[in-house]
Amino acid sequence: LEGGGRDEVPRRCCQYLGRAVARWREGIHRGVSFAPMPLRLEIKKKLSARSDRVKCVDLHPTEPWVLSALYSGNVYLWDTDTSSLVKSWEVCDLPVRSCKFISRRSQVICASDDMRLRIYNYNTMEKVKEIEAHADYIRYIEIHPSQALVLSSSDDMSIKLWNWEQNWECTFSFEGHSHYVMMTRFNCKDTNTFASASLDRSIKVWGIGAHQPHFSLEGHERGVNCIDYYSGGDKPYLLSGADDKTIKIWDYQTKACIQTLEGHSNNVCSVLFHPRLPVLVSASEDGTVRVWHATTYRAETTLNYGLERAWSIAVAKESNGLAIGYDEGTVLIKLGQDAPVASLDTHTGKLVWANNNDVLSASLKGTFRGIQDGEHVPLAARDMGSCEVYPQTVQHNCNGRFLVVCGDGEYIIYTSQALRNKSYGHALDFAWSAVGTGDYAVRESLSRVKIFKNFKEYKTIKCPIPASEEIFGGSCLAVRGSDCVCFFEWSEGTFLCKIDVLPISVHWNDTQELVILTCSDQAHVLKFDREAVDSALAGGSASLEQGVPTAFEPVHEVSDNIVAGQWVGDCFIYTNAAGRLNYLVGGNSMTICHLDSGPLFMLGYLAKENRIILMDRSRNVVSYGVLLAVLQYQTAVVRKDFDAANALLPAIPETELSSVARFLESQGYKEVALQVSRDSDHKFELALELQQIDTARELLDELQTNNFESTEQHTKWKRLGDLALAACDLRLAVRCAKNAMDMPGLLMLYSAAGDREGMKWLAEASIIQGQMNVAFVAYFILGHVEDCLELLLKLGRVPEAALLARTYLPSQISRTVEVWRQDLQQVSDRAASALADPQTYPNLFPDLEWAFKVEEIFMTNRNKHLPASSYERVKHDLDLDLIALLKQQTRGEVQEVQGENFAEGAASDRSDGAETHRPRELVNELGEGLTPESGGIIAELVDTNVAAEGCNTGIPVEKPPATGRSEPAEGSHGSLEAQSHLVREEADAILSDDFGGGENDDDDW
Repeated sequence: LEGGGRDEVPRRCCQYLGRAVARWREGIHRGVSFAPMPLRLEIKKKLSARSDRVKCVDLHPTEPWVLSALYSGNVYLWDTDTSSLVKSWEVCDLPVRSCKFISRRSQVICASDDMRLRIYNYNTMEKVKEIEAHADYIRYIEIHPSQALVLSSSDDMSIKLWNWEQNWECTFSFEGHSHYVMMTRFNCKDTNTFASASLDRSIKVWGIGAHQPHFSLEGHERGVNCIDYYSGGDKPYLLSGADDKTIKIWDYQTKACIQTLEGHSNNVCSVLFHPRLPVLVSASEDGTVRVWHATTYRAETTLNYGLERAWSIAVAKESNGLAIGYDEGTVLIKLGQDAPVASLDTHTGKLVWANNNDVLSASLKGTFRGIQDGEHVPLAARDMGSCEVYPQTVQHNCNGRFLVVCGDGEYIIYTSQALRNKSYGHALDFAWSAVGTGDYAVRESLSRVKIFKNFKEYKTIKCPIPASEEIFGGSCLAVRGSDCVCFFEWSEGTFLCKIDVLPISVHWNDTQELVILTCSDQAHVLKFDREAVDSALAGGSASLEQGVPTAFEPVHEVSDNIVAGQWVGDCFIYTNAAGRLNYLVGGNSMTICHLDSGPLFMLGYLAKENRIILMDRSRNVVSYGVLLAVLQYQTAVVRKDFDAANALLPAIPETELSSVARFLESQGYKEVALQVSRDSDHKFELALELQQIDTARELLDELQTNNFESTEQHTKWKRLGDLALAACDLRLAVRCAKNAMDMPGLLMLYSAAGDREGMKWLAEASIIQGQMNVAFVAYFILGHVEDCLELLLKLGRVPEAALLARTYLPSQISRTVEVWRQDLQQVSDRAASALADPQTYPNLFPDLEWAFKVEEIFMTNRNKHLPASSYERVKHDLDLDLIALLKQQTRGEVQEVQGENFAEGAASDRSDGAETHRPRELVNELGEGLTPESGGIIAELVDTNVAAEGCNTGIPVEKPPATGRSEPAEGSHGSLEAQSHLVREEADAILSDDFGGGENDDDDW
């Protein structure tokens, strides 16, 4: 027996002996075979990476990394989560036979056949140190578990001790073997000693600082390749593998070989004791990796991945991963589960967990004072004793009075206070009932599931499925098959329902009304109708095939990979595979926190402490606070018990109200959420969704003015402005756009409202903000074309400025052309000389003098504005050609002086009904479309006597236009056709004069 005082050992021996005799008698009576049950060990491959021959592998203690040393001279670093190559580097041209992580220094040390040690920083890939270590090949490197020491063993038959705190100086050398030293290993229980394995067929145990070995272990018939110390319990065991194809377990205190394992067909290259599981593992050149039970020494399983010879195996202390190095690559498998074997009694706050075969307990009451979320909780652990079976699951019953330990195909029920035996038996699975204290079920085989009442066998249920693979407890007994799960009633084992899902776990809430079935990638929440089941059972209507069809009703479906969880009221708190702590209520999942410190496994929720309890792989306990009042309030809301919810709301602290408000929003109670929330951002979002413009404006006004320049505040003002615009509140929309510095929005608002002062402010503010396009459009709408021109010149947009001047400011053409020419000379002199200036080439700019007159009229009258109400009458004026109108006006005055012949001709034309108009009457007609007070440009053309000096007014006119009037709408279009005809005639005359192509024409284009 292990672990127990002088008085404890006789008592436990009597218990074991009495139980063994009773089971033996029961077995004889029932004809049961007592062959040892195989260890239930799930094996899953997580990484398979092809490469050259791998001579050594190592696992990082905290990161998901595998290090592989290759015979080709390279070192690979693999990520086991993504199955990808993280880093690789070339050490030398010769084989690298050993490599190890030094995680305390973020380094990797490598040993190669050039007799050198090399140390690298695995973050920067920098070579930190290179040491000429031995006179022959270096076979293995061993890192001290706590001190700054490294052992290296070599074919030169020596072992050297290196200290990295002394600049990697060799502090000691050990000699005593007569052949290659293949491996060394520190004793984890006495770190001042280590063992060495040699091809001289011996294992020697040394002390640090001793020149001679303490003793030698001999028994292998051929050279010893590998060794390992047992790290669990008090067993002084040493494991060795040799070229004689055997594995030996030694007691290094008595120096005796206590067991020899045979089964490999070639040399054994690597062996180890698993630090967390009751197994030992061996790798051989026969290509297999064998897993052996560490207590019974039976072979549990044999692995062969077809990658030729297996050279090296490695494990991490706090992981169930096993790395294997083969001739053709690296494989990482997962043995068993990562979750710690522990159970929390949520009624008393007592935590029980297993460390190998030892069972320990601790009380969590009053241990959370001053503990922040995510911090380790200090525990006063108490050793409850050792368990006869290796614990794979530990679970309290419904009231916490009893505890069951399952493993190795057996179960033992203990009292939870003193670990006294209550019952035992064979079982592949065990499930407690949520009803009776001593009610439970066991699965003895694929076809046999038994129900026990008050710790006595009561009934064997008949499953409507060919094979039962797992059972789950709770309000009903659940039996999972190959493609479904079946529910049975506890009292008589009556079949209730079959559901076509494959749950990994089943969780019932306290009222036994809700159950959640967690599958691999989703979860299903069902409602259990107890009244319908009781009624069907009482009436005998539950059939053997259909059961009670109305027993379960689907409520929600959750798309998440739930790892562990617990119901608190109608809220389900759980951890998922993504490392988040969430809770589910009303079909909505909300995140409590992110578990960034590594994999954490939820044990339960302590309502009196308001804490969620979790445990990591190293059996450290951490906690996170979740108020019970919040969970009760949310439960009341889900049940639509609003009176109870309102009564609970004052008990919720101010700091938790914002999270409560988000829950209310998810349930559709946005008005209540707006009143409850204390988060200004959340309240603003709710106010927008509820279209409460005044509330949203008040929230933004409460913010400090120095925050207005932030992008977030600009976005909020813009969103409020959009809502105000939709509600036709233009004043608020303008204010929001100003606070958001939304220049394009202000351009739309000011132009739509006709706000000239606002447009002037917008033009200046847009220049300050650097939004030159908005400033240009604002100036253009105001009619400040000279400002538009200056803006283009300032921005270096000289070609655009020249085109703008040619169209709207002909007086500035020469200036802009000169600036354009100077700018273009930097690129091409030829292109710059091709630019024409109207002062030098007036013939290339027809009607330029007329354009000067129109510009003068425009500048004089641009401050006279029209009301928006006159748009329908004057909208056609936007298409008028002012130069053509001015020329027609001048020709009309000249025609009046020519006499009555023109008048008679005009009368004759009117009698013919021609659809042409006299220019002056046309101008008068268009001018009448403007209001008298507006004084538009067209009216000014009529009232101003323009003496077109320097203009070519002598254009021959064959027929004066008719004076007949038409309707305003059609007349304006008809006048455009007439003036277009006259403009074409004048253009033809100018082109004929300038570019006629005569013999005396010396104009240069």
